[in-house]
Amino acid sequence: MKRKNKAEQQVRKFQPSAFTTIRSFMTNMLALLTLVVGGLIWAYRAIKASPPPPKVCLLKYKNSLVSPWIRLSDGRYLAYKIRGAAKKYAKHHVILSHGFCCSKDTYIPLSDEWLAEHGICLIAIDRPGYAESDPNPNRSPKSDAKDIEELADALRLGPKLYVIGLSMGNYPVWGCLKYIPHRFAGVALVVPVVNYWWPSLPHELCSSVFSKLDLAERLRLHILHRAPKLAWMLRSCLPWPTVHSMLKKNPRAFNESDMRIMNFLWSLPAPDKDKIQQQGDYVSLHKDMEVSFGKWEFDPLNIDNPFLDNKGRAHLWIGDEDGVISHDLQRYISWKLPWVHCHEVPGGGHSIVHDAAICEMIFKSLCLENN
Repeated sequence: MKRKNKAEQQVRKFQPSAFTTIRSFMTNMLALLTLVVGGLIWAYRAIKASPPPPKVCLLKYKNSLVSPWIRLSDGRYLAYKIRGAAKKYAKHHVILSHGFCCSKDTYIPLSDEWLAEHGICLIAIDRPGYAESDPNPNRSPKSDAKDIEELADALRLGPKLYVIGLSMGNYPVWGCLKYIPHRFAGVALVVPVVNYWWPSLPHELCSSVFSKLDLAERLRLHILHRAPKLAWMLRSCLPWPTVHSMLKKNPRAFNESDMRIMNFLWSLPAPDKDKIQQQGDYVSLHKDMEVSFGKWEFDPLNIDNPFLDNKGRAHLWIGDEDGVISHDLQRYISWKLPWVHCHEVPGGGHSIVHDAAICEMIFKSLCLENN
C-alpha cells in the first residue's frame, strides 16, 4: 500500500497543473497566431510589391534591335518579321501571334516560296515583353489587339487582314474579334488556351477538366487568377510548366505526333534561343499567364458573329489527342459559337501547327477558302 501511495505521489508530481496547461495552450496559440499574421503580412507585401523592371530596356537601346520594328502610340517598340510575298504585292496579309515562351521566330513549316506562290505575306510579331518587343505593364487582350491594329496601319497592310493565334497567343485574337473585328477578313485560333473562369463555360465541365490537372497546377492557376503578384512571389514553389515538367507529371500530355514533331524541332537551329526571355521572366512568361488566366473584361463566348456578310470566317483548330488543352472545352467553344468553323485533327496533339500538312491546311482554309 505504501508503494502504491508513493507511486501515485510521483505521478501527481509530474502531472501538469491547470495553470501550466493553460499557459502551454496560450503559448501554442500565440505561435500559431504569429505564424498566420506573419504569413498574411508577407502575402500583403507580395501582392503590393512593385514588379521587377525588365532586364533590357529596348526604349533606350533600340539601335541594338536586329529585327524591324514600329513605334506604338504609347512609345513602346514592337518587333516583327516578314516572310513570303512582299507586302506591297501580297494578296493576303497574315499576322502571327506566337505561343507561350516563344517568339516571332516560331517554326512555321511553310517555305517562303510556298507563301509567295499563294500571295501570302506572313508577319510574325514578338508579343509584348518577349524577345525584342517592349513589355506592356497594362497588357490585356484589348491592348494586344490594339498593337496588332497599329502594326497593320504602320505597315499599310490595307483595310482587311488575317490573324493566326497559337496556343496562349490566342488571347490577342479574342481581343481582335471583340474590339476590332472590322479589320479582319478571317482569324484562326489554333489549339487555344481556355480560361477556366470565363463566365459562359459550364461549371460542371470546367470542374471536371480542372480536377484532372496536377494539384500544384490547380493551386498555381487559382493564385494566378486571384492574386497574380503573389503567384510571382511563389514561382520557386509553383514554377511555370515546361515540356519536361509536363512529361514528368503527365506522360500523356504529348502524344506520339507531338513527340515526333518536338524531336524534329529540337534538332533545328533556334535563332531566338537566348532572346525569348531576355527582358526577364516577369514581363514575358508571368504576364502571359496572368493575362490568359486572369479576370477578363469580356466573355469571349458572348462575341457576336463579325462575319455576317460572309466575307470572312473564323476557324478553330484542335487536336483530338491534345493533352495540354482540353479538347472538350474547345469543342464547347465551337458549339457555343456556331459561326466559328471547327477543324478537329484526328490523332493531332498540341503541336499541330508544326506539322507541314496541317499547317498548309490552316493557311489555305484561312486565306484561300474558295480554292
